[in-house]
Amino acid sequence: MGSASRWNRRQWISAAATAVGTAAVLPSRGWGSLAGMFGNAAPRPVHEAVDTKLKAFPLSQVRLRPGIFLDQMESNQSFIESLPNDRLLHTFRLTAGIPSTAEPLGGWEHPRGELRGHFAGGHVLSAIALLHAATGDDAIKQKGDVLVAELARCQQKLNQDGYLSAYPTSFYDRLKEGKRVWAPFYTYHKILAGHLDMYTLCGSEQALATAEKMAAWVDKYLKPISDEQWAKMQMVEHGGMNESLFNLYAFTGKEQYLSLARRFDHKKFFDPLAERKDELKGLHANTNIPKVIGAARGYELTGDQRYHDIADYFWHEVVSQRTYCTGGTSNGEGWQTDPGKFADQLGPAAEECCCGYNMMKLTRHLFSWTGEPAAMDYYERTLFNSRLGTQDSEGMKMYYLSLYPSLWKTFGKRFDSFWCCTGTGSEEFAKFGDTIYFHDAQGVYVNLFIASELSWPEKKVTLLQETSFPEEEGTTLTIKTGAPVKMPLHARVPYWAMQGATVSINGKKQEVAAKPSSYLTLDRTWNDGDKIEVAMPMSLHLAPLPDEPTTQAAMYGPLVLAGRLGSRGLMEDHIYGPSGPDEARAIPVPALIGSGDTPDWVEQVKGQALAFQTAGQKKTIEMAPLYQNYDERYTVYWKVNKKSA
Repeated sequence: MGSASRWNRRQWISAAATAVGTAAVLPSRGWGSLAGMFGNAAPRPVHEAVDTKLKAFPLSQVRLRPGIFLDQMESNQSFIESLPNDRLLHTFRLTAGIPSTAEPLGGWEHPRGELRGHFAGGHVLSAIALLHAATGDDAIKQKGDVLVAELARCQQKLNQDGYLSAYPTSFYDRLKEGKRVWAPFYTYHKILAGHLDMYTLCGSEQALATAEKMAAWVDKYLKPISDEQWAKMQMVEHGGMNESLFNLYAFTGKEQYLSLARRFDHKKFFDPLAERKDELKGLHANTNIPKVIGAARGYELTGDQRYHDIADYFWHEVVSQRTYCTGGTSNGEGWQTDPGKFADQLGPAAEECCCGYNMMKLTRHLFSWTGEPAAMDYYERTLFNSRLGTQDSEGMKMYYLSLYPSLWKTFGKRFDSFWCCTGTGSEEFAKFGDTIYFHDAQGVYVNLFIASELSWPEKKVTLLQETSFPEEEGTTLTIKTGAPVKMPLHARVPYWAMQGATVSINGKKQEVAAKPSSYLTLDRTWNDGDKIEVAMPMSLHLAPLPDEPTTQAAMYGPLVLAGRLGSRGLMEDHIYGPSGPDEARAIPVPALIGSGDTPDWVEQVKGQALAFQTAGQKKTIEMAPLYQNYDERYTVYWKVNKKSA
């Protein structure tokens, strides 16, 4: 840990940005203002023990340009803005004894709900902070500042050593006594994380103060609890408490937060992973992924190899053995089988959207350690199939992305859902810019093909990415710089680019190595206006279930294709409101005929970028990317019988 006086402004910002794990950055202010913002006892950020190979750019340095991702972010922002603060604060105020006449929210935020407050005082703050960083919009920041101030007022009124929640401490008494209670620390984590995001992304000193008081209450609560009793209590979902406490330690340098973060290590879950054993069968998936994110953060801050091994093994095991073609994982919210067993796991509740969000968050950590191209291959697959398409044009989110043949997508209602996936979706659709670009000390890595603009003031360069991908099979990058700059530019060549990639600079074709699942490197002195065109032809390929290869999905590049089965029997009430579609309302899906080894049962419609159809079948069925499906039945996986000789 370094003395505050020896830290320059860039180091302070870098520490805060890395710690939050979402490419955060403190607001751009003069050094004097920044020091003053911290008060007399300035936090002393921790020097990380691990010097990662790559680093994400702060979200505030990336701006989305017109395209599907900007459209989705704006729909999400409209949803967040439509939620009145008084309604969000209602149950917090009642719990604190502050009168409220606001109309209560419904769903999981209902005044009798045992997870009330997880969205209204947690996810919503994270989403607001991310939206401010991603857009520079001061109005959304002001909404968050008001929420932070009012929640601090509730915390003060509760007068319980820093406790803050929308329900009483009696929930934690029930937890301690082994009585039935939903997941109090899960909710506490969301509220704590939301305040930390408001601090790192919006510069709210009040949010940090509230977070520190919340942590003090947790410390006091846990001190008299024995390790044996705590191990039993940890079987109740507790979210990513370890991650947030590690981050609080990183921001402040206070050792008590490091000790408290380690107290949340879940040995029963971590021990097999540290020994590279897959004992995930029977576990609730999204209960446990956040714990591994916390382990990854712990490794970065402490260098503890055990944390590294837990995160590394878990990620590779889930991605290789427990992931659908979409990049998502879980069925009925759990891992119900041994590794690699999927034949009976295509349920109406497969997959839970939260899992995709958290696996992508974990992926960012591992990618920063190694720069492994396969990590970004996975990230892209999950982004385009498991995340994109799970929000409608009004910003309503999904809970489950069904993989059961012939079912449909279901979305929440504006004031009456607030599922866990409403929360993670509100964050995901606010931060699309956080992984497009990474960097090392020398150059930039272009990971994703999303229309955007990157500002890199340290290099005095701006990178403009123009693309309509995936409707366009490539991207164009333009350098903007006031003076020539020597810098390597690394562009990802995805696993699906089986024909490789071609590159032209200012219209002249380049000789570059461009094998699938790699980064091609262009190392030269760049001048203002230099234009790099990267072409990556997409093609059809199969994604069969590993244990039942005759059950197959078709993909085009990174896109999962879905059969369009019409909207027979569907009404608005079926699409909006319930947490998932009804298996009893499924309709028959025909089996297909194919070679079994090639995607000969699907073809692209000539002259149309992303239109497909079944080929060589008795009946032709239209197909389209899964993310484009919103209000009709679909199937992703098909039973494909071999053609007779």
